[in-house]
Amino acid sequence: MTTSDNSFVSILHLLHRAGQCADEIFADSIGEGSLTPRQYEVLNAVNSSEEPSQTLLVEQTGIDRSTLADIVRRLVERGLLERRRTRQDARMYAVNLTAEGKAILKTAEPAVKTVNERLLADLTNGERDAVMSALSRIIATASTK
Repeated sequence: MTTSDNSFVSILHLLHRAGQCADEIFADSIGEGSLTPRQYEVLNAVNSSEEPSQTLLVEQTGIDRSTLADIVRRLVERGLLERRRTRQDARMYAVNLTAEGKAILKTAEPAVKTVNERLLADLTNGERDAVMSALSRIIATASTK
């Protein structure tokens, strides 16, 4: 990919910058110290599954195992998640949202909508669909290699 002045533009850099912009908008919308975007995604994934294991959460979120374990530990310490051994395998943990976790997830939804609206505001509906589709395909392709 090149710009009009023929200098190389890296998709890696563009994705990183877009992620930074999204993180900043999220933090501004939800308030510093409330939740990070990754914490929100973990809470949302837990909410979407019945007693998911941390292994399932890795698959659902794409967050690496050690980072996810740290996020879950912090969310447990904050009282947003509870973790217990699974019935099927005593070595595995299942996690559930606490009442406080459900409440903070609900209060974070407007911040997520704000991120989507601000990042996609300058695009037509067709461009929005194309961006979302392209990013989903990039993730799917990269995840299989």
